[in-house]
Amino acid sequence: MASADESASDLELTVTSALSGLIDAYQQMPMPLNRYLGVILVPSAVFFVATLGIGLLLDLPLMIRGPIPLLGFLMFVSAVFYPKILLSQRKSELNNQFHLVVTHMTVLATTNIDRMEVFRQLSQQDQYGEMAAEIGRVVELVDTWNQSLDDACRRRAKQVPSDAVSDFFDRLGYTLGAGQALDDYLISEQSQIIQNYKTVYGGTLDNLEVMKDLYLSMILSMTFALVFAVVLPVLTGTNPTMTVSAVIVLYVFVQSGFYLAIRSMAPHDPLWYHPEDKHSPIEDKIRNATIAGTVLSTLLLVFSLAGMLGVSPVTLDDVVFFVDPLPLPFYAAIPTLPLLIPGIVVNAEEKKIKARDEEFPSFIRALGATEGAKQSTTSTVLESLRKKDFGPLTDNVDNLYKRLNMRIETTEAWRHFTAECRSSLIQKFSEMYLIGREMGGDPKLLGELISENMMEVQQLRQRRTQATTTLIGLLYGITAASTFAFFIGLQVVNILASMSLDLQSNTSNFDVGSLINTEVYNIPLIEFLLVIIIMFGAMLSALMVRTVDGGHKINTYVHFVALTWVGSITAAITKWLVTQFLAI
Repeated sequence: MASADESASDLELTVTSALSGLIDAYQQMPMPLNRYLGVILVPSAVFFVATLGIGLLLDLPLMIRGPIPLLGFLMFVSAVFYPKILLSQRKSELNNQFHLVVTHMTVLATTNIDRMEVFRQLSQQDQYGEMAAEIGRVVELVDTWNQSLDDACRRRAKQVPSDAVSDFFDRLGYTLGAGQALDDYLISEQSQIIQNYKTVYGGTLDNLEVMKDLYLSMILSMTFALVFAVVLPVLTGTNPTMTVSAVIVLYVFVQSGFYLAIRSMAPHDPLWYHPEDKHSPIEDKIRNATIAGTVLSTLLLVFSLAGMLGVSPVTLDDVVFFVDPLPLPFYAAIPTLPLLIPGIVVNAEEKKIKARDEEFPSFIRALGATEGAKQSTTSTVLESLRKKDFGPLTDNVDNLYKRLNMRIETTEAWRHFTAECRSSLIQKFSEMYLIGREMGGDPKLLGELISENMMEVQQLRQRRTQATTTLIGLLYGITAASTFAFFIGLQVVNILASMSLDLQSNTSNFDVGSLINTEVYNIPLIEFLLVIIIMFGAMLSALMVRTVDGGHKINTYVHFVALTWVGSITAAITKWLVTQFLAI
């Protein structure tokens, strides 16, 4: 009895905590509460009631009517919990940028500027997003409301959604109030700040592992539902096209939901840096490859559709003459092949960027140590450093030296360097070193600080790479397994249809249609719907991989093409195998 009371108490506490968190999320929305209720929440509730009525009144099978109220319920639930999702996204943005911002703050604090100027400088860094906005709120409290810096930090610590940032502001406020210097505090706290960042980063990767297990379970369940939707109408006589379409809609919602969940959970740690005002030959190469791949893919798609519709005298069957007849999934897969061109180009460039990231910590440490020892300019130090082997970074270091030696303005020379490297991490840490040196910071301390922090980020990226590898294996396996199940069911129905026709032609005293309802099937249309779901799954799976690994958007094409071909080949082989084993 006591355990039952404890369970009820725990449940009540959990519900109360969830409601409190939801109310807090509504209070922190950028949109006024009454406007959100009138514009978003009430219309979504009305839409849900309307879909519920449509689902109850329509004279259609439950499998078709069921997804209609589910759509309305999904929109209503999304509207109710959107403020909570918005707050969660804000928390995620703060956690993702926290480590870099604190490193940047430490670099600035070691220079000869006032501590309030440190906060003002950081609040102007748009690249830090929500974290820069949060520091801007601290500056506003000091400049506009005449609060002390320590009081402003403690005030924001109570309102910021991220636990790590809240704890940092709180401890920073009390430390500054006690009279400790900002640089002393930040340098002494580096190890703890790095550990907090690693904990948060690792937690997001652990959450992704849980999401992968849930995704596998849900997709397998939806696969069974789709197979049943294909096969059961043989016995029930319902319209299979409607049942398959309804399950496909639900399948799309499930996959889209998981993609959005993974997108919100994945750590925001982009690999690429895209400067708006600095041109790079890499951009020309990627743009030309993308244009070539897109044009060729479009031409192949038009050619494929023209052949299928009988408009063109030459079809894909004539081109791919060694496969006769050409399976329907190949009509969708073949036009995607040219998309490998930009995908391969971007993938090769990403490998170079990762190699530059690995070499940068040793470069910046050597640069800072040598500048500190020789008490000379960056240009003089680079004259000797450019002869050292920094792998793929060597040419970029040499170009940086040449620009500085030509008396190009130092800031512009460094920004050309980061634009050539195209690395997000190199851009951020180079900017820190540049600003730190311009403001009189110790080069040796700056080099060591930046090097250590970047190496920690690199270790976390290795864990992310491992998580991405397991996700890729999972997605490819799911694609092959689900396609295998889809086309087994379809081909069994196709064989039953041919068997029933043969039995009806040879049997005059028995109505085969009373047992096997194959006349309700439009096999080519259902196969077309299954090909669409394979393509959609390949697209979302490729986007999931790109979201987790933080790479270039165009790198999505490689996995999209590969997953499409895995599904198409699996479909063709499955149809052939079922025909060989079951055909009479």
